[in-house]
Amino acid sequence: MDPSGDDIGTNPSTEPSMAELIERRLGRRAAMRGLAGVGAVAAFSQPALAQAGGPSTLTFKELAHTLDADQHVADGYDMKVLIRWGDPVMPGAPAFDPANQTGTAQEKQFGYNNDYLGLHPLPAGDRSGDRFLMVANHEYINSNLMFAGLGAGRDANLKTSKAQVEVEMAAVGGAVIEIARENGSWTVVPSSKYARRISANTPMDISGPAAGHDLMKTSADPAGRKVLGTINNCAGGGTPWGTWLTCEENFDVYFGGDSSKLPLPEMQKRYGVGRATGYGWFRHVDRFDLSKEPNEPNRFGWVVEIDPYDPGAAPVKRTALGRFKHEGCTYAIAKDGRVAFYSGDDERFDYVYKFVTANPWNPNDRAANKNLLDDGTLHVARFEADGRVQWLPLVQGQGPLTSENGFASQADVAIKARLAADLLKATPMDRPEDIETNPVNGRVYVVLTNNSQRKPDQVDKANPRAGNDHGHILEITPKDGDHGATEGTWSIFLLGGKPGQDAGARYHRATSDNGWLSCPDNIAFDSKGRIWIVTDGAPTAAGIADGVYGADTAGFGRALTRCFYQAPTGAEVCGPIFTPDDNTFFIAVQHPGEDAGSTFEKPSTRWPDFKDGMPPRPSIVAITKKGGGAIGS
Repeated sequence: MDPSGDDIGTNPSTEPSMAELIERRLGRRAAMRGLAGVGAVAAFSQPALAQAGGPSTLTFKELAHTLDADQHVADGYDMKVLIRWGDPVMPGAPAFDPANQTGTAQEKQFGYNNDYLGLHPLPAGDRSGDRFLMVANHEYINSNLMFAGLGAGRDANLKTSKAQVEVEMAAVGGAVIEIARENGSWTVVPSSKYARRISANTPMDISGPAAGHDLMKTSADPAGRKVLGTINNCAGGGTPWGTWLTCEENFDVYFGGDSSKLPLPEMQKRYGVGRATGYGWFRHVDRFDLSKEPNEPNRFGWVVEIDPYDPGAAPVKRTALGRFKHEGCTYAIAKDGRVAFYSGDDERFDYVYKFVTANPWNPNDRAANKNLLDDGTLHVARFEADGRVQWLPLVQGQGPLTSENGFASQADVAIKARLAADLLKATPMDRPEDIETNPVNGRVYVVLTNNSQRKPDQVDKANPRAGNDHGHILEITPKDGDHGATEGTWSIFLLGGKPGQDAGARYHRATSDNGWLSCPDNIAFDSKGRIWIVTDGAPTAAGIADGVYGADTAGFGRALTRCFYQAPTGAEVCGPIFTPDDNTFFIAVQHPGEDAGSTFEKPSTRWPDFKDGMPPRPSIVAITKKGGGAIGS
């Protein structure tokens, strides 16, 4: 999560949100009983079994909640740091020197605050599972932990020099690295021909309905079809044809300067542009100065498609998928071969979206899928009180999306997707983050991290709890199992917090004192369909480290979460992903040391190096079972 605090809601909608709907759906008595979803009563009525995992199929020895300077994993597992901020990515990359950083060096090194992780088999289509192209998002920067002399807190981000801004601009975006497994251990392949860094300086194409629109034109790009870079790349996804989708989230905080003369003030307010500046980029780079390039923010907030197998191919911003603060973009195949992509708008009171391609994908001709994401229908979700979910099409000319309301073309709908969704009366949510499809049961899981701004008098129009500090997860079943359908049903999977202490917390009744969680963020599924939840914000909300929790999604252990991993202080856990054989679990650990008062000189942790003079370094960690075998046993 970006430290700027930019998840403050800008949505004025008064549509019923998940609180009222869950109350109607389950009824007060069911809610008080702590059900973890409609149809899950059996999981709560069975006695806890006297074994390591209880009713759960996960039998590892559960880890105790912690909060200290190091990382921890359940007994019987090993952790290995695969790559850290500043490690070489490109051939010729210099060794990391935290006291002498340059933008040129950082363009060749692993970036900061790694988030989403994706695995692309090498060669493409290979099933051995021992060699991959790993893609990683680099979301944002912590200036106070990257550079000396800036002090502590968010204000440090505004004190950076031109040279430091050059480092920061090179440290965001993403990376492609080649990794290989030998004798059960993973390493980065040096000087790989596939290695690549994507940054805020990388030339990119703009495609889809918004390409060439007047709102996309700048002095450097009068055609509105080219853009430099991608920023605040949080979660992401992939495509069935093997490309990487990286998502731009809190882009607005990178812009500063005089915003009083920005066009379309209603749109700017809805996206937070000009509300608060989180970084000093605008002082040194004209395109981030709103008074000089008022259209530049419109060129961010998109899903970017990148081909990891072709380092020379330009990334493409696919505008048909809409402009908002994307948290993830994960796919599922519809029955007719079209592809559905699910995405959350990660801000308090914002929405859940789905884009469905107009045409089916071609599994036999990768090139035929090149522009599949430029044509399709973007939908926004409305969660009904009777347990239905409706996917409302955001199509110009349909319903209120007319010229009279400011939508003269589909480009207007794409650029102002939030405003279009407002008019369709979508359901405001509590920070929609990751959305993933379970490969075993085909259901869609929507992760809602928290919303502490929910007031008690808003409960009738809100998510389950006023002051929802701990978040929750919903489960959607598409109609007839078809992800191309515009209807489905929904239920609750769990609500976070400590049972017996935090009102409304709901899990399996056998959840232990160490098994409860707070602030779910990203999720992954293993090959058995079990959910693995990573968290962001638990230290503040609950006084425990952010970590990893596993649970069954069916059977007697449904929603019985068990603590598997705990991160070092200040860090969140992101990007969970399994190798196809379930024998390795990769996680991204970002912003270690992001604690109050922590600085480059005196950080709250020096993880993972623990060396004097070395700052904390965001890293990717590979977790394996000692002696080999599947994660979770």
